[in-house]
Amino acid sequence: MNSTMLVTGGTGTLGRLVVSRLRDRGHAARVAGRHAPPPEQDIEFVKCDLDTGEGVEAALSGVRTVVHCAGAQKGDGDKAGRLVAVASREVADQLVELALGEPAGLVPDFAGPACYPMGGLIRSYLAAAGQRRLLVPLHMPGSAAKAIREGANLSEDRSVGRRTWEEFLTEHVSRAVRR
Repeated sequence: MNSTMLVTGGTGTLGRLVVSRLRDRGHAARVAGRHAPPPEQDIEFVKCDLDTGEGVEAALSGVRTVVHCAGAQKGDGDKAGRLVAVASREVADQLVELALGEPAGLVPDFAGPACYPMGGLIRSYLAAAGQRRLLVPLHMPGSAAKAIREGANLSEDRSVGRRTWEEFLTEHVSRAVRR
């Protein structure tokens, strides 16, 4: 076994996949979080609260690499959870590759293979779910909204994933409608 890697948020949607992939490749993974995983998972767990700093020193003891997956769902768990589910397997693979590689500093953003306007995402989701809704465009004020409208949140220098929005809709939304 190689040196231990710390996965914050290792009991969440993305973190569980990262821990599993690290272990599959023969690496020790320590999970840091506020809530312990079920005992049957046989995972080294350190109680740690990143908001207060409690337990951080113990979590980092003997660790070479940290894969930070905690906090992705703060404030809006349901919506963020759905976003993480879109490509969590692909993102987990990318994070493990980065964690196992040489220190790289700031790495390129990881994005899907296509960029969609918000209205297009909503319309395609509703169509896949078999729902009809009136969509009313709203102008969002403020500098953050202006930056998003101008594409400042998008990166030309990025690693590109393979999974498309349409594949996600087919796999998750259309399947849920058929149930």
